[in-house]
Amino acid sequence: MNTSEQRIAVLDKVSKKLENALDLDSLIEKLSDSQVVLLGEASHGTHEYYAWRTAISKRLIEEHGFNFIAVEGDWPDFYRVNRYVKHYENSHNSSVEVLKEFNRWPTWMWANWEVEALTNWLHIHNEKLPANERVGIYGLDVYSLWESMEAIMDYLMTHDISLVPSAKRALGCFEPFGDEKGMAYARSLQRFLPKTCENEVISLLQDIKNRAQHFNTDLEASLNMEQNAHIAKNAEAYYRSMVHANQSSWNLRDHHMMDTLKRLLHFHGPKSKAIIWEHNTHVGDARATDMALDSTVNVGQLVREQLPGHNPKIVGFGSYKGTVVASSEWGAPMRNMHVPEAIEGSWEQLLHQTGKGDQLLFMNDLKGNNLFRDPIGQRAIGVVYHPLFEKIGNYVPSVMPERYDAFIYIDTSEGVHAMDVYVDKSQLPETYPWAF
Repeated sequence: MNTSEQRIAVLDKVSKKLENALDLDSLIEKLSDSQVVLLGEASHGTHEYYAWRTAISKRLIEEHGFNFIAVEGDWPDFYRVNRYVKHYENSHNSSVEVLKEFNRWPTWMWANWEVEALTNWLHIHNEKLPANERVGIYGLDVYSLWESMEAIMDYLMTHDISLVPSAKRALGCFEPFGDEKGMAYARSLQRFLPKTCENEVISLLQDIKNRAQHFNTDLEASLNMEQNAHIAKNAEAYYRSMVHANQSSWNLRDHHMMDTLKRLLHFHGPKSKAIIWEHNTHVGDARATDMALDSTVNVGQLVREQLPGHNPKIVGFGSYKGTVVASSEWGAPMRNMHVPEAIEGSWEQLLHQTGKGDQLLFMNDLKGNNLFRDPIGQRAIGVVYHPLFEKIGNYVPSVMPERYDAFIYIDTSEGVHAMDVYVDKSQLPETYPWAF
């Protein structure tokens, strides 16, 4: 047998068929002793990834006391969802209503019916729990500079006018860039504009930290204010770095997401447990991919390095063929695109050749096997996708037993079911300029 045939034979032997929620029992058992579980996805627009992550998350919350979910999304948007699922006063009236406020392109990442099912379940789950035991949901990403600045200003105008001048200085620094917001600021720096807003946002962050004990209007007000201030500082730095679209901006973003995760774990207490939802390119350990060649890091690597005592576990996802919701270019309308059969020798093609359909695989079963020590291409689809050219740039060379702890494989997947939402194209797209 050649190498591919040998690999297929091993995968056929060790993988488990995945047909319904009961088939998750062995996975839930292996994840139960972790305080940080990272659940990936091979695209931002596949129904099965959302559905299986929801099924796993619900069991971890119900059976093993996980405290919150943190996702690859903006903090202000998800803080509104968090307030809704925790039954805060003056929150939204329904899960549909709160999700339809996700108007930053690509809206389908979070304004979809799969996320609505999770949001509605969290709302019901929390209903009879004490306020300090309710399960939250938060955004980890760095893109929401303007929304975070506006949230800070709105809060200070009502609760602490002493910091309003500091907030106005920071907000005023960005006003010349108008409605196009982050993109205009980034382009101005690319043209070597000598003035940046770095000092203003750093000063605001320090002022808010010094006054944090005064922001006690509800259980999470101080957390929300401090996080928005961190976003203002880090988003400004991200806009400065992203004009080069190199590992510097990627690393800044993933370090921000890691710092946010640690802030959430600290807020919820030393025994708190977190579930992370992000693309495979963020949760699968970067050291096991070609990302390591240019010193690119990601959340999966940082969690393993910085939180080893939390016994982190990483679950990757992928599929062989089907459909996916994506777009042909930045800001363009979403489409339900055809996903071609995975290329010869890829991770997805090997699993397809077992003939077992959807599968669950534990990477410990492959560690030490020489057949899986070399990189194998694994498909990665972003919000911008060109199926005809995916062989060129949509496969990440990966040492799979080192990248993940477990893997869920879907033989034929379908696109996520997006809501009809107004798109505000003046805002910097989420995931820009990486598509992941």
